[in-house]
Amino acid sequence: MITNVKSATTKDVFVTGGTGYIGSRVIPALVARGHRVRALVRATSASRLPPGCVHGCDTFLQLVGTPHPSPSKAAEFERVDFVSARESVRAAATANVSHFIYLSVAQSAQVMRAYVDVRTRGEALVREMVANGAGRSATFVRPWYVLGPGHRWPYALVPLYWLMGAVPRTRERARALGLVTIAQMVRTLVRCVEEQPVGERIVAVPEIRRG
Repeated sequence: MITNVKSATTKDVFVTGGTGYIGSRVIPALVARGHRVRALVRATSASRLPPGCVHGCDTFLQLVGTPHPSPSKAAEFERVDFVSARESVRAAATANVSHFIYLSVAQSAQVMRAYVDVRTRGEALVREMVANGAGRSATFVRPWYVLGPGHRWPYALVPLYWLMGAVPRTRERARALGLVTIAQMVRTLVRCVEEQPVGERIVAVPEIRRG
């Protein structure tokens, strides 16, 4: 649940991964709501953020990630996902950005361990930045799999999710690792931009589904 938030105003948002699967949809939604957006459009450029490019922004939206993550891409998670998180945190701290929104992943100890580990370490970097700066806050958005154009194969798992949700022993796991849609993600990220928390906020799958 999103609570303890400041009132929504026009935001100056810096977005990494702006042309990606999620970023290309979030940016038009933010602009349509009247927010000012700067975007780093090449995911590989996140490790070379130009000095000063984030200055003047109050919100940093970190969306860089390896496309179509799978267990075989562990090295890419380190090279792309973790490095981009590290450099984005560095740039945001230097620019004294007040709100850092990090696209993380639902926490699981059993599947996609390398991916979850990299995102968990990315969250730790953001937390350290928040702890070291007065007035800073962080939002961690934790989907598991985002359904949309080109990302539809998990629909085959819907019956399995239904069965897991019907069994008390697996119900919570089904909720935590549930599927969300790209429209739900866009609505959630726009709301996260507009409603800055005090301190830390975690937005998990059930909250994403509610938009």
